[in-house]
Amino acid sequence: MIVIVDYGVGNLFSLQSSFAAISEQVVVSADPAVISRAQRIVLPGVGAFADAAQKLERSGLGALLVRLAGEGKKILGICLGMQLLFEQSREFGTHKGLGLIPGSVEPIAPEVDASCKIPHIGWNSLSLHGDSPLFRDTKEGAYVYFVHSYYAKTDEKYITATTHYGVELTAAVQNKNVYGCQFHPEKSGEEGLKILRAFCAEEE
Repeated sequence: MIVIVDYGVGNLFSLQSSFAAISEQVVVSADPAVISRAQRIVLPGVGAFADAAQKLERSGLGALLVRLAGEGKKILGICLGMQLLFEQSREFGTHKGLGLIPGSVEPIAPEVDASCKIPHIGWNSLSLHGDSPLFRDTKEGAYVYFVHSYYAKTDEKYITATTHYGVELTAAVQNKNVYGCQFHPEKSGEEGLKILRAFCAEEE
């Protein structure tokens, strides 16, 4: 069973539709018992880091996700959901994340010149790093859709894909059974569906 975590922050309909397109049934839930039974968990997110992190903490779902990750559950964070996997974010202050992947979330603006508009919105190609199962069917240079003003700064051993936007920005990460995509697979057409299929197909 695949569960999309509903904590009040995320485009759930698009994600549901994408999983339906690859013939995978998903449950959208905020119920800890339902989430705990899932084989795979998707953490979506749009908006501000601090607000999302606070909602996860107050609901107890943040602590639950940390525990389930430790038990080996497959977790995929998307966009803000990916950023929440990190130790902290410097979006309008410093805010604590789930700590499932070492590193911090930093603003893009200081890293690029004025010709690069912020937020970074649109289709950009992926440069693949390593052999993450998430990209088993994805070719070098595949285009996916981004919407973000902050990026994850982490050790390269956790980075499975980057994208070039003035500088190389983290596009995807993995720490054992925890995965993250800064881009939106559910808005990335067939390339995005390939990535969701790979997440669903990965062996337990």
